[in-house]
Amino acid sequence: MLTRLQVHQVLEVYFRAWVEQNPELIVTIFTDTATYHERAFEEPIRNRDGIRKYWQEKVVESQQNIEVHLQSLYLDGNTAVAEWEACFDDLVEGTRKRMREVAILEFEDLRIASLREYWASETITDLASPPARQ
Repeated sequence: MLTRLQVHQVLEVYFRAWVEQNPELIVTIFTDTATYHERAFEEPIRNRDGIRKYWQEKVVESQQNIEVHLQSLYLDGNTAVAEWEACFDDLVEGTRKRMREVAILEFEDLRIASLREYWASETITDLASPPARQ
């Protein structure tokens, strides 16, 4: 039976892979045939190779200075629901963003078989702007 501690450990790897921008690390927590559903009305990203490619493009090439904190975690059998908040530099838009996310994770043998995420973000500041004076 999956425990909250085990899910928390998987999420720690997820967050570390995000902060370190490491596509090789992120795929270690997914099953070979996992799906990663970033957009509710689009097709999911499929298998470890697809997830690695997505991570390279979305995280490594498009984000910097990532901070992420788990806010809540719920577990029902092999399904976990996690909520977190993250801040990062969006290199494509040239802004610093804050994002809140809820992810529904289905597990098989301590690995994620399915991840469906729902999120909203807001711009905190323009990266081209000088720092605020105090």
